Amino acid sequence: MENWQRAGFGIYVHWPFCQAKCPYCDFNSHVAAHIDQDRWLAAYRAEIARWARRCPDRTVSSVFFGGGTPSMMEPRVTAGILDAIAAAWPMSNAPEITLEANPTSVEAERFRGYRNAGVNRVSMGIQALDDGDLKRLGRLHDADEARRAFDTARATFDRCSFDLIYARQDQTLEGWRLELTEALGMAADHLSLYQLTIEPGTAFHARFSQGGLKGLPDEDLSADLYELTQALCEDAGLPAYEVSNHAATEDRSRHNLIYWSGGDYVGIGPGAHGRIGAGSARHATVAPSAPGRWLADVEAGQTIWDDAPLPVHDQYAEYLMMALRITEGAERQRLDELNTNWISSFQDMVENDFIELTEDRVRVTRAGRPVLNGVLRNLLA
Repeated sequence: MENWQRAGFGIYVHWPFCQAKCPYCDFNSHVAAHIDQDRWLAAYRAEIARWARRCPDRTVSSVFFGGGTPSMMEPRVTAGILDAIAAAWPMSNAPEITLEANPTSVEAERFRGYRNAGVNRVSMGIQALDDGDLKRLGRLHDADEARRAFDTARATFDRCSFDLIYARQDQTLEGWRLELTEALGMAADHLSLYQLTIEPGTAFHARFSQGGLKGLPDEDLSADLYELTQALCEDAGLPAYEVSNHAATEDRSRHNLIYWSGGDYVGIGPGAHGRIGAGSARHATVAPSAPGRWLADVEAGQTIWDDAPLPVHDQYAEYLMMALRITEGAERQRLDELNTNWISSFQDMVENDFIELTEDRVRVTRAGRPVLNGVLRNLLA
């Protein structure tokens, strides 16, 4: 069975433009004064056609518009991209079509346009429900604008998710309890809750390196914030199904599960990554991150970008790192196919109750989840 038949086949479309660059963000996003949306639509359609020739005979189960801020994309462009995907591959009976949005770019008419184009799920980057922290995070919206924007999304789409960042500067346990309780009451069916991390290459990293960003939580408070997050979400019926993602079973992000379960996906757009399998072979693909270069290459038909076969030991490491993020864990059969001796490296983690082995799965236990990075380092050493 091919990987895409086991775990799905998805299309990731990267829209690289934002209104402003957030200081914590290390994604491939760029601020542009003018965007020729017709030109970008033509390039996306050309790339979809190229990938369809390379990866025929697959069924698309999800499409994800990420960025950047895809809600800056005109709805007719979204519709044109989705029409091209549907013409290139058969679609599953109920494909999940997600679009990321920022509260500052939410308009009811624009959202209706996305819905009419085929989008059936929105993921909104709210990040905080506190005005002071939104300013510190470099966000252009305030908390009331975020609440109104989410109400618009909720009234337009059947499925809605939003992101929050916690472990912020000077954040207290009680403050996060109140904020997360409000978030859980906003009728989201899915929450992505990320501890703030200081990523190299970001404005936050530069400030931190110079002694700035005072008031970040220590390890003990970070652990308490994590445990509170798990408890509140479980009580609300949105348990963690992945390290940072919470939902009831029927509302899990099917697109992200393709990544975490080792499925196949095509990455379209500047800096977009992909994983394409055929039998035991699996290729890692990545497009150039500079929007101007990507656009010029596509228009010139010169799309010979990074496209490397993954050695089997890299396939094993990648699958393990991704699959152990989700509560279901990894398939033993697939681990056997990639590494016949994998179980020998698991004994210490099993004996210390960080890993659980069942008849067909390998999972991280509740005790192992908060220290997942350390567990993975041990398993891959």
